[in-house]
Amino acid sequence: MAAPDEHVAAEGPTLTRGQVLAQAEGVSFSYGRTPVLEGVDLTVHSGEFVALVGPNGSGKSTLLKVLLGSLEPVSGTVRLLGTRPADLAERGRVGYVPQRPVLDSEVPATVEEIVAAGRLARRGWWRPLRQQDRKVIRHALESVGLSEHARTPLNELSGGQQQRAFIARAFAGEPDLLLLDEPIAGVDAESQRRFRESLIHSLRAHGAGVLLVSHELSAVAAYLDRVVVLKRRVLFDGPPAELAASGVSLGVHEEDLPLWLEGLR
Repeated sequence: MAAPDEHVAAEGPTLTRGQVLAQAEGVSFSYGRTPVLEGVDLTVHSGEFVALVGPNGSGKSTLLKVLLGSLEPVSGTVRLLGTRPADLAERGRVGYVPQRPVLDSEVPATVEEIVAAGRLARRGWWRPLRQQDRKVIRHALESVGLSEHARTPLNELSGGQQQRAFIARAFAGEPDLLLLDEPIAGVDAESQRRFRESLIHSLRAHGAGVLLVSHELSAVAAYLDRVVVLKRRVLFDGPPAELAASGVSLGVHEEDLPLWLEGLR
């Protein structure tokens, strides 16, 4: 990674390497009387690639929603790009791909229109798309292997193809922060390769920060800066090599947490 004082050229606010993009401090959350998060601390910096792992039901998706401001924590504080999520005016600076994106089946939007929406969210809806914007949109489509489906209505694609379109939408905005919730579940190997290359491009060319929730990290393991293991609270936060040395593979993480993590509550 570059030195903390190196600046990254980008449209809109300038990022500084090492700048805090998302931060949770002492965050707890419950669904009714069921605690899901307990005293969670997590920070993502610009130019940093962080993976968030843990067994099903460990609170990973909930934590992303808390960081985005769609869920309010019971206690603790959250900052998104330096402010409370509810006060963030430039939402286009954050790219988010939920685990199962939902689109009304009656909406006739094409794949290209869906991806262009990600670009407009960053530039401003009132501004017409320029040649450079259309170039970025084309590149985003190529990055997920959907160029040939650009004019296809999204609701005519398979579930996996729709997921790839939502990934492209996030990439098209060239966001400062990418929050990705199981984005490549059920996606073929070639699409995973393209996804990885686009992520690395976002990190290196734009200085973006990435927080990736996934049970399968083998495709990106070589590029990770940190792995955070969550099981209601943070059980581990450190470099991948340290986690691997403890007995956790960076492959499938649905059932392979070692006993010293599984036994913690």
